[in-house]
Amino acid sequence: MKQLILASILAFSFTDTAFAAERTVTLSVPGMYCAVCPITVSKALEKVPGVTKASAFLEKKEAVVTFDDAKTSIRALEDATFEAGYESSLKEEPGKGGAAAK
Repeated sequence: MKQLILASILAFSFTDTAFAAERTVTLSVPGMYCAVCPITVSKALEKVPGVTKASAFLEKKEAVVTFDDAKTSIRALEDATFEAGYESSLKEEPGKGGAAAK
């Protein structure tokens, strides 16, 4: 009986990580205007815990970020770009109903 209770407790304690998923989003970063801007934005995003890949593109004025959604959030990504001097916002995700799905 004790083993069953212990197994149940352990199963519930790992529930959050069981539902964690790698996610890729695109952020609009309209303030990028020179060749150094995408480098600065990418480096700022890569410093966020849970981010596995970040690429910023001057021509499109956006950044594509892959991250573990159990370790970070879109808000944390937006905050990181803001701290680097660039405001950003989530672009609409296909099938997610738009930027409101933060």
